[in-house]
Amino acid sequence: MRVLLVGSGGREHALAQTLARSPDLSALFIAPGNPGTAALGINVPIGVQDVPALVAFAKEQQVDLVVPGPEAPLVAGLADACARAGLACAGPSAAAAQLEGSKSFTKEICDAAGIPTAAWERFTEAAPAIDYVRAKGAPIVVKADGLAAGKGVVVATTVAQAEAAITDMMTGGALGDAGRSVVIEDCLVGEEVSLFAFCAGETATLIGAAQDHKRIGDGDTGPNTGGMGAVSPPKGFGPAEQEAALDLLVRPMLREMARRGTPFRGVIFAGLMLTDKGPSLIEYNVRFGDPEAEALLPRLTSDLLPALKALAEDRLDTTPITFSDQASVCVVMAARGYPGEPEKGAVIHGIDNANALEGVHVFQAGTRQDMAGELIVAGGRVLAVCALGQTVAEAQARAYAGVKAISWPGAVWRTDIGDKAL
Repeated sequence: MRVLLVGSGGREHALAQTLARSPDLSALFIAPGNPGTAALGINVPIGVQDVPALVAFAKEQQVDLVVPGPEAPLVAGLADACARAGLACAGPSAAAAQLEGSKSFTKEICDAAGIPTAAWERFTEAAPAIDYVRAKGAPIVVKADGLAAGKGVVVATTVAQAEAAITDMMTGGALGDAGRSVVIEDCLVGEEVSLFAFCAGETATLIGAAQDHKRIGDGDTGPNTGGMGAVSPPKGFGPAEQEAALDLLVRPMLREMARRGTPFRGVIFAGLMLTDKGPSLIEYNVRFGDPEAEALLPRLTSDLLPALKALAEDRLDTTPITFSDQASVCVVMAARGYPGEPEKGAVIHGIDNANALEGVHVFQAGTRQDMAGELIVAGGRVLAVCALGQTVAEAQARAYAGVKAISWPGAVWRTDIGDKAL
């Protein structure tokens, strides 16, 4: 099977590694890819949102399956364009991708389907949003309504912090069009977990779960990021709890989407808060998470490719999804300045040494090769250093041994990924 994988981050590196293991794979193209994916397939210099060029390339190369990595091309209509061109695409339509493209759309779906979620309001002007925050008090959550690459959520502990977030998003233009409208919601309290499932129409098949660590600093301090590390499986959220969460929070959404004439097919990633009243939905994403995929996929023992091909054909694969019993810990190494303006250009050393360690996989994200062939920092989240172990403690020790083997000036990472699971 000839496959075009779309994306350039650590998630796509992990997907490429997983797809490369499939006996059904005959050719793998990654657009645009990164230096890490180049070892697993052929990188193609096409941007993730250049939908016409992606479709033209897939037709030219007689691609059998397009696999979208990030959310942006799906919201931009990649699956719809593939359908018009007669190409199979393992992702939802642009209409169904609004589950991630619009926070208020998701909230409306939850309300219609009776899905537990935080009480909320949507605002298109800053003044009434600020009035609402002053009336509600803090803690309170301010979310950009549109796509913001994981940086559009502020969990405000004070009213002043919430007001500043509203002003930054709505009048300061900090997040561009994504923040022109905002959703303000009650602050849920509990443990956050990420649940993944293959979905087609009104049915869903459990993939698995992971726990992300969103904030930049140890002890869950500082601003939210796209994710600074992940653990799989999460403590206290096993297969039975995951299936129950699918029944409560995912399958009713699928029925409501089908009722509206915009059925969802693809990978759903439900961000959940495990509150003292039970699981509550934080958000839906319409693809694998990042860095959750880097923690989850190395544990996968079944073949991902037939499952994705089945999704593209609007059905669920009947082959069971299986994982090893090992634990996985993923630590993100970021550039100094992230999640603000990251420092770029430093030369990265030691990835080969880290990959040589038992159980360790280093997935590249914000990297590129310079004219001299050196691997350099090119983004905020630079590497995802992941490790498998028989226990969380073993996986954690291996992951941090991998981190210590890698260096560049200004590298930052959290030192407590996996501590909660211990």
